[in-house]
Amino acid sequence: MGGRARIDVVGIGAGDPGDVTVNAVAALRGADVFFFLDKPGEARELSDLREAVLAAHVPDGDYRVVRAEDPPRDRVAAGYADAVVDWRTRRADVCERMIAEHLGPGEVGAFLVWGDPALYDSIIAVVEDVAGRGAVEFDTRVLPGISSISALAARHGVTFNQVAGAVQITTGRRLAAGWPDGVDDVIVMLDAGNAYLRYVDQPGVTIHWGAYVGTADEVLISGPLGAVAEHIRETRDKARAAKGWIMDSYLLRRARPTAGAAR
Repeated sequence: MGGRARIDVVGIGAGDPGDVTVNAVAALRGADVFFFLDKPGEARELSDLREAVLAAHVPDGDYRVVRAEDPPRDRVAAGYADAVVDWRTRRADVCERMIAEHLGPGEVGAFLVWGDPALYDSIIAVVEDVAGRGAVEFDTRVLPGISSISALAARHGVTFNQVAGAVQITTGRRLAAGWPDGVDDVIVMLDAGNAYLRYVDQPGVTIHWGAYVGTADEVLISGPLGAVAEHIRETRDKARAAKGWIMDSYLLRRARPTAGAAR
């Protein structure tokens, strides 16, 4: 086999193999090798879930899987942005090695990304870094996926925004610093510190929370924030302790004045 190699960055949804798009399935079936960055400890289950997606959509098993341990990120560093840059560089080092050693000319390699690769995921940037170094040559293709927050909204049967309103996607770190200006609907990801607790005393705030959305372990809680916040915190702590890891997100909604009240 000759020609130029290609790397596919494939969004595989939030966990349910049924949520993988038709285009993503075609990409999975066209790949020669899949690159897994395995998390240590209990979080290895994330790789097991990736294997379940492959088993569901590429049942003939005509592919190779190359594994490497995902470099740890310094989560207590004073400079958050610098810590992320360092982590991505070390991830690129690992990915460059895997691609150089296991992707042949004309072959297609794939990274399977939870949710959508464009939303709070680093693999696109990591692959761009590897390509920019010039040691290995390949083309890149990105296939979108159903994001965890899209699945969250669907499970709760809600929309992201209210009529004529804006919505902002942010992190728990930023929400802890204050509710974003100009929006009443905030979608929050990567909240290790339960930033929603800051707003339990604000009237008219509701929350739609979910963990492990799209998997067999899915947990959903919603309601007035003041009434369910502690239940969410306790449920989240128990789930994380039981599994050793957690993937969750939530929609925080502030009631908007009606048209009549605004006059």
